[in-house]
Amino acid sequence: MASEYEIKKQILDIGRRIYNRGMVAANDGNISVKLNDHEILCTPTGISKGFMTMDMICKVDENGKVLSSHPPYRPSSEIKMHLRVYKLRPDVKSVVHAHPVHATAFAIAGIPLTQPIMPEAVISLGCVPIAKYGTPSTDEIPDAVEPFLEHFDAVLLENHGALTFSDSLLNAYYKMEAVDFYAQLLLLSNQLGGPQEFSEEQVQRLYDIRRKLGMTGKHPANLCQNINGGCHALNHKSSVGGCGSCGGSCSTGAAKPAAASDDMVAEITKRILAELNH
Repeated sequence: MASEYEIKKQILDIGRRIYNRGMVAANDGNISVKLNDHEILCTPTGISKGFMTMDMICKVDENGKVLSSHPPYRPSSEIKMHLRVYKLRPDVKSVVHAHPVHATAFAIAGIPLTQPIMPEAVISLGCVPIAKYGTPSTDEIPDAVEPFLEHFDAVLLENHGALTFSDSLLNAYYKMEAVDFYAQLLLLSNQLGGPQEFSEEQVQRLYDIRRKLGMTGKHPANLCQNINGGCHALNHKSSVGGCGSCGGSCSTGAAKPAAASDDMVAEITKRILAELNH
């Protein structure tokens, strides 16, 4: 296992990467790494992720209490979002929040990334739902993200940015890259007349590949194998609309699907549980 010093170096490296790739501007974004069940390293608030130094990295516990920091540096004001992910996803070891341009444009437009257009995106992400808007640094964002944590490793934040998480810092960062690349391709293909989407059968074959590879993390393939017709088939079968495993935000082919309401999430959850109990 990497030492705390080595993990801090990784955080600085990923911070520079997201800054140099234009995934954040000025002091935007935040990164965290879970050391153990009670200690989490995180980036400081009000500091550019491209210019951090080792002494700026803070440490908090699972409740957000500061364990160590060097004044004037304080933990990111968005740490609540990270802590909610760690609480509900014990498999997650790192969380990355950024504002990648293309993915954030989709989040601002209220369009989730749900169209199956390339094998890599289908296998690695499945689809990327949108969590409804919440005021930064409050519990509104963690509350909005929570319904999607069970089945996804990437979520768009309405009018805000993107959140990715995985079993390592590098993998969480890679997912952020993948989300923005997916969004960029979808944007360009729409400008060229619209993408050619995979059929439901093709999507299921890609899901099968993911399962056979034994890839870690959460993904619609983990749920959809238990539902007749698969995740994307629910777009057509469900009376409440959308992909049942992503809280109703998925809606392949829809122009501007809205984020799921609490009632919709509850209804879809009930339907999924009913299917799984058959």
